[in-house]
Amino acid sequence: MTQPAPAALSLLVFGGGYLGLKAAREAVRRGGRAFATSRDPDRRAVLTAAGVVAIDPTDAGALQSAVAQASAILITAQPDGGGCPGLKALIPAISASGAYPDWIGYVSLTAVYGDRAGGWAFEDDELNAASVEGARRVRAEQDWLDAGRGMGLTVQIFRLPAIYGPDRSPVDRLRNGTARLVKKPGQVFNRIHVEDAVSAFFASMARPHPGRAYTLADDEPAPADMVMEWTAARLGMPLPPEVSLDDPSVSDAMRRFYNDSKRLSNARAKAELGWRPRYPSWREGVEAILAS
Repeated sequence: MTQPAPAALSLLVFGGGYLGLKAAREAVRRGGRAFATSRDPDRRAVLTAAGVVAIDPTDAGALQSAVAQASAILITAQPDGGGCPGLKALIPAISASGAYPDWIGYVSLTAVYGDRAGGWAFEDDELNAASVEGARRVRAEQDWLDAGRGMGLTVQIFRLPAIYGPDRSPVDRLRNGTARLVKKPGQVFNRIHVEDAVSAFFASMARPHPGRAYTLADDEPAPADMVMEWTAARLGMPLPPEVSLDDPSVSDAMRRFYNDSKRLSNARAKAELGWRPRYPSWREGVEAILAS
C-alpha cells in the first residue's frame, strides 16, 4: 500500500526578530508555510516581504487561527519580569483552538548556566544564572516544561550563546565603526551562527525528545578579542579602539557576555539530533559572511 505523503510543515514563530525571521524563511524554503509575530508594523512588513504571514501578537483571533494551522511552534521572544510572553499568549490559544502542535521549541540562553570560570557547561548541570536575564530564562524554561507536561505537548529547550550571522557580526561592526576591542584575561565563550541554530530546530522537529534541553553552540570556544583581531586582519582593517568593559561605548549585551566565562558542549545535540554545525568555528562563519 502506498504511504501518504507527509503533511507540509506549518511553523508559527512567536517573535519574528533576527532569529525568528531566519527560522520562518527556512520553513518556507522547505516548502512549508510560516507565521511570525511582531508588535512592530514595520517589522511585520519585513516578515510579509519574506513570504511569512505576519501577525500582531495582541490580535487574539489571528494568533488562534495561526496556532490552529501550526504543526510546529518556535518561541524566540525574550521573557520579562512577568515571565514568557509567548507562554501567556500561546497556551490559551492552543486550548481555545483545540489543535495541538506536534512540536514546540523554546529558545533560551546559555546564561542559565552562569559563570563556569572557563570550565565546561552541560545540559544536566545545575543552573546557576548570575544575571536577571539568565534568571528569567530559567523560569521561562521551567514554565514551558511544566505546560508541556500538563497538556501533553512536546516541548524542547534550546540554550544559545551569542548569535551571529549576516548583518550581525564582527565584520559588520568593523565596517560600520561600532566595533570595540575588550580584553579580559581568561574569558572565553562559544558562539552560534544563525543558520546553525535554525538547522538544529528543524533537526529536532524530525527527532523530537519531549522535555529535552539542548545547548546549541559551535565547536570552538574562544576569547572575543581573538575573534575581533582575526577578523580585522582578514579585512585588512586596523584594530578597533581598545576599551575597558565599563566604557560607555560597550553595549549592555556585550557586558553580559563578559560576565560569564565558560565552554559549551554541543555533544548532546550532535548525538540525539544528528546535527552538525555548518560553521564549526567562528572562522568558517566569518568567511561565509565575507563571501556573501
